[in-house]
Amino acid sequence: MKAQVSGRCAGPILVFDSGLGGLSVVAELRRYLPESGLAYVCDNAMLPYGTKPDAWLIRRIVQVCTAAVRESRAVALVVACNTASTLALEALRQCLAIPVVGTVPAIKPACRISKSWHIALLATSATVNRPYTRRLIRDFAGHCQVRCLAADPLVEQAEFALTDRPVDLARVASCIEPLWEDPALDTVVLGCTHFPLLTDRLDDMAPRPVAWVDSGAAIARRVEAIVEACAPRSAKEPAWATRLDPTIEIALCRYGFAAATRLTLSSHACTYPS
Repeated sequence: MKAQVSGRCAGPILVFDSGLGGLSVVAELRRYLPESGLAYVCDNAMLPYGTKPDAWLIRRIVQVCTAAVRESRAVALVVACNTASTLALEALRQCLAIPVVGTVPAIKPACRISKSWHIALLATSATVNRPYTRRLIRDFAGHCQVRCLAADPLVEQAEFALTDRPVDLARVASCIEPLWEDPALDTVVLGCTHFPLLTDRLDDMAPRPVAWVDSGAAIARRVEAIVEACAPRSAKEPAWATRLDPTIEIALCRYGFAAATRLTLSSHACTYPS
């Protein structure tokens, strides 16, 4: 059981994502650390991250996370975004004096549970094409046949699901249809934190039973292992966003957060031409 400290020096565990996908990790943190205080920040002004250049993204992620850690007085940062983790973990760890826990596709556990050794990675284009991802597959899935499938539209559909907007089921089905070309496929890695929010819909569309594997529980266990103390959970925990949007309040409230406050970035914050 993690010790809880309510003094002024103890802050929450801060969860960061480009959008609302990090709430899938929040759900696992609530399960493993039910008494721990959490805070949430999303860079929704720049969603989606997968379309932005790497060098720009690293600067932007560091700016947003640094500002959010300062505002929240967090004791640890969870980067609940595969794209951000595969790019900016080293830079964040150099800039921040608190533990930083990243998110990587669950290739290793997927290989452990697959009986056919035919697995797939369902992720954004940025994650699928990242050298870090290729190294994961090389190091942990050398004995498996791995299909990598980019499914960027699922990010938007997950955001719709979280904010009670209609999900385009035909588009979701189209994104995952290539998976079924391999009749031996039995395990799919959900390599974006948005995607577990659609698991029920994905499972309904699958023509046969498959295991859907994500990193949420592993992240929560890692946080539990390294965070010695944090603020206790409160009724409405703090949240920040880089763009205030009434639709995100639905999802934040559902996961125990207060209405988001606009995150103040430095005057030199990275913007991106529209």
